[in-house]
Amino acid sequence: MKFKNFEDVVKFHGHSCPGLALGYRVALAALEELNIEHAQDEELVCIVENNSCAVDAIQVITGCTFGKGNLVFKDYGKQVYTFFDRKGGKAIRISVDFQSKETEEEKRIWQRFTEGDRSAEVIEFINKRKAQKTKRILDATKEEILKISYPSFEPPKEARIFRSIKCENCGEKTAEVKLRLLNGKVLCIPCFEALL
Repeated sequence: MKFKNFEDVVKFHGHSCPGLALGYRVALAALEELNIEHAQDEELVCIVENNSCAVDAIQVITGCTFGKGNLVFKDYGKQVYTFFDRKGGKAIRISVDFQSKETEEEKRIWQRFTEGDRSAEVIEFINKRKAQKTKRILDATKEEILKISYPSFEPPKEARIFRSIKCENCGEKTAEVKLRLLNGKVLCIPCFEALL
């Protein structure tokens, strides 16, 4: 499959931003380094260590998705992405090393934004700054923004399909492996936690 371009990623995500651009560059670097194309099934697996905008780009470009079970989320808050090529037996770990320099004035405006200031001055600055950062990321060499290593460890097991069983409290179907037992009742996690 032909690589999709950044505009396709923006269309999927809903807007252009630096995080999306970083995910796009990570995904392209992974496919290039592993010499593979967009995953049709589980031949490529990606472990993402954050839930940022970058993950949307990774899904579009690599074909790794939660639904297919070849996108694994580890909530570490790190801009790190590990890819496994099951067929080729190779792995690549990519960490983002993009540095953004800001003046003291720019830091003050960002602070105003994070505190809820949505004045025209602040919004104009934020939009301009995001566009500049996005362009810098898209124009940079991969060596300028990414650290690439080649770990040697096993990929995650292939996705498993579990039976769905109704929770005895709420009646909603739940994957068997996620059910909990409390006082002889089979419960989904939210009901289990609510009844503790």
